[in-house]
Amino acid sequence: MTIMGVCLDKPGARVPLTGNEAVARGALEAGVAFVASYPGSPTAEVPGTLARIAQQFDLYVEWSSNEKVAMEGAAAASFAGLRSLAVMKVDGLNVAMDFASALSISGCRGGMVIMVGDDPGSHSSIREEDSRNICKVLHFPVLEPSTVQMAKDLTLAAFNLSESLGVPVVLRCVSRICHGNGAVLLGEIPRQERKASFPQTERMIAFSIQRHALQEEKLAAAARWAEDCSFNRYEEPQDAEKLVISSGPSAFYAREGLQILGLEGSIGVLELASVWPLPHKLLLKHLKHASEVVFAEDVEPFLEDNVMALAALHWHDVGPIKFYGKRSGHVAGPDGPGIGELNPEIMAASLARIFHVSYQRPKIEGGENLPSRELALCPGCPHRASMWAIKTALELDGREGILLGDIGCFCLGIGRTGYYLLQTLHCMGGGIGLASGMGQLSRFGLTQPVVTVLGDSTFFHAALPGLINAHYHHADMLCVLLDNGTTAMTGHQPHPGCELTALGEPADTVPLEGMLNGMGIPYSLGDPYNVEETINIICRLLQEEGTRVLILRRTCALLAVKGKTKNRVYVDPQKCIGDECGCSRFCSRVFSCPANIWDEENGRAKIDETLCNGCGVCADLCPKKAIIVERTV
Repeated sequence: MTIMGVCLDKPGARVPLTGNEAVARGALEAGVAFVASYPGSPTAEVPGTLARIAQQFDLYVEWSSNEKVAMEGAAAASFAGLRSLAVMKVDGLNVAMDFASALSISGCRGGMVIMVGDDPGSHSSIREEDSRNICKVLHFPVLEPSTVQMAKDLTLAAFNLSESLGVPVVLRCVSRICHGNGAVLLGEIPRQERKASFPQTERMIAFSIQRHALQEEKLAAAARWAEDCSFNRYEEPQDAEKLVISSGPSAFYAREGLQILGLEGSIGVLELASVWPLPHKLLLKHLKHASEVVFAEDVEPFLEDNVMALAALHWHDVGPIKFYGKRSGHVAGPDGPGIGELNPEIMAASLARIFHVSYQRPKIEGGENLPSRELALCPGCPHRASMWAIKTALELDGREGILLGDIGCFCLGIGRTGYYLLQTLHCMGGGIGLASGMGQLSRFGLTQPVVTVLGDSTFFHAALPGLINAHYHHADMLCVLLDNGTTAMTGHQPHPGCELTALGEPADTVPLEGMLNGMGIPYSLGDPYNVEETINIICRLLQEEGTRVLILRRTCALLAVKGKTKNRVYVDPQKCIGDECGCSRFCSRVFSCPANIWDEENGRAKIDETLCNGCGVCADLCPKKAIIVERTV
């Protein structure tokens, strides 16, 4: 992380930053005081960056227990007249919807920006979702950068717009912007004193029909601002009959696609940074001379639908226009329109089909033969041992137990690295709610044991209501709580069970056992590295009734090895009898640990010491005890 570049107080200097760092810098230049988030890719580095420089700039930064709480905290700071930033991925915006829909009506005082990270192509998410559709329903103005530089500049513009209108503004950044790199021109960091105050005469409420009317007025004011937004730009030719309307990185894909086809300069490109509300006058100005319009955007046909609606409303002014995009099926990747992210090749192929230009996709020598990379848990990950123990216990139980999933590293339980165990995977806390419902179905003939797994961070984020509901209604379910002591999936951010806050300050830790005791829910403790004992505990708990919890506690392997000497794990060639063993290459193929490799030449297992984290679980599971662990003191 280029922290020095983010906090460099040299206006006019250019520094290399990622998109997330650029947003952090833009927030500094806007005078942000309060930052709250729940970690989620692709946006986790924004609060992480600001937390590291919080003392230097007198900021408050927190990793909240979930996104709704983060948005509420940021709103509170705004109500007190401070500028605030709430950061989340689009999944988190779903979590915060209830408060967000009320906040857009009540409005805010100090400038408040909600950064939302969308993930076209699902690079680090279980699904791709377009937050623009949600923001339209919420009546939030939405700005979207197409470059790393614009990510910084639009962040500052979003704060100013929010404060002038008295409404939160959403900054929508997709993964390619968040994790992209670019040279950023720095502005000035203000040093004025910030004092919080919420006068008794102030009312920030979402009650009464008048408030709804005010909400609509603010959105109309945002639309007027969008008309003159300097970040909206049009490229020649003037009065183009053929036009591309785009937003975000897709604008560059469209330009590159036109360049590949030799069409640059003959087709106009209108890039929108103010994606909602739309700048009607600007759009109509270009639609009036266009006869064909192509849309380039990720993921849903948002601009396409809304611009077409605008054109239909003003058909007598714009005349007949042919529209091409995802809705029409003309802009589509290999999986079809509206699925996956765009890229220059997809845009070139789509533009070639639309404008009847010859195009042949370039071939990459040997590229078609590259093997796909399988998702896998890290070597030494306690979740791998936990999933193996659950798998074994369910097989020993013999009643075809149901395993319901949740969000976290262990969601890889849907694939080979988790033995294809998980039968459901929806959202954070969803597994508990499903188990609560399924735990009531014995009266309808369900005889299968119901088991759900979740992580410690998810427990604090979204599991408590479902678990309380299950206990209150006597749901027959076993909750396996995989406690690795951190929010591992997004970069080891702290949660309420950790000892330090985002600012590195001592926290009043909330123990899992204390919460379960307070709710009156019986629980057991286990160590997933002790595989045999864990299997026995799960087998016992499967025979019990009611709502019960098993905490499997072991520190995330990546944290455990930091600054420590690892255990040495190796294969004894005298004991490993290779293909003759009934384990069927267990350590490399069945257990799915990347550090366990099958040596084809010698017909036996071996350990890649550069990958192995020394957990020794494979040694416990080896039927011939051929894997040896020399444990450090």
